[in-house]
Amino acid sequence: MNLPVTVTQSDLLEILINVAPSRPVFIWGAPGIGKSALVEQFAADIGLPCVSLLGSQLAPEDIIGIPRINGETSEFLPPKMIARKEPYVLFLDELNACSQEVQKAFYSLIHERRIGEYHLPEGSIVVGAGNRAQDSAIVKTMSSALVNRMFHVQMKADPRQWIKWAQENGLHPWVIDYIIQRPDHLFSEPPKTEEPFSTPRSWHMLSDALKEYGAGKRDVPASVLKMLSYACLSPSHAGMFIAYTKSLRNTHLLDDIIAGNSKWPSKPEDRDILYFLAQSFRAKLLTELPKSKQGITGNMLSFVYRAKGMIKELSVINFELAQMTVASDGEEALPDWFIVEVIRDLPRLVQTTGNHT
Repeated sequence: MNLPVTVTQSDLLEILINVAPSRPVFIWGAPGIGKSALVEQFAADIGLPCVSLLGSQLAPEDIIGIPRINGETSEFLPPKMIARKEPYVLFLDELNACSQEVQKAFYSLIHERRIGEYHLPEGSIVVGAGNRAQDSAIVKTMSSALVNRMFHVQMKADPRQWIKWAQENGLHPWVIDYIIQRPDHLFSEPPKTEEPFSTPRSWHMLSDALKEYGAGKRDVPASVLKMLSYACLSPSHAGMFIAYTKSLRNTHLLDDIIAGNSKWPSKPEDRDILYFLAQSFRAKLLTELPKSKQGITGNMLSFVYRAKGMIKELSVINFELAQMTVASDGEEALPDWFIVEVIRDLPRLVQTTGNHT
């Protein structure tokens, strides 16, 4: 399932608070964006324990229990972890990864909040979650009967909210600072091949690894930093993160270049740093340039003038990187008015920005 509307972490918490007490909610989303952590946070916020069941590892009897003879009749004994006396949040993770037989076992639990004769305690909440078919994860088609019993939302990774969470939870400062500079690298769609890819979870893993190796507090060999980065992130993001760690000897290099106090690095051995700075500069332009030329204020006018000068300076060192800085990548593009002004100074850039003329 791929819903036309997506929600952020804070949006989803509001939905769970308002909807989940009366209707079971199903959270769709790519692996590693924080679905499980958010449900656990929701349970903690409302003061209920959270019991998680992993759908891909369940058999029907794990839900409905096992039969026992009681006099002249039989009854099912539900599992101890489900059959509780006090209300709780029941989190059915990877619900759409379980077999059809297990899905059937969930019907009454989701719709009526009961298993055989056992009813969930009053005030209990049921929440499900799963990956989408396009995520290259283990998913099975959910029956229409099960789909129709749940309130469906699709979660997306929100860089601003994740950065705030990362700061509150003490993630490694390199990871936090990098995502502040490159929020578009927080998440990448799962690849078709078997390789790591960037998600909030994988950045958290990299943070843990950096802390264990003492990165930032003592010198860590470049080979180790390379190994850690490529073990957790999308290859292109790993390369950029490594370039970022090299640039830490001058943390504010991009700001200094914008201020005119430093120049683009031009040595061949600094090409990876130049690439990182160019990408960060593009991200800054995407964030700060107004969509309309009428939105330019006094301070912004100075920034626009300096930005055009920086692109011209970059083109002298590496014309391809200058093209990359201003070119549309199919999803995000710099404002048309800015592209037109850049082309006036550098007509050759029209090769990659011709759609704006």
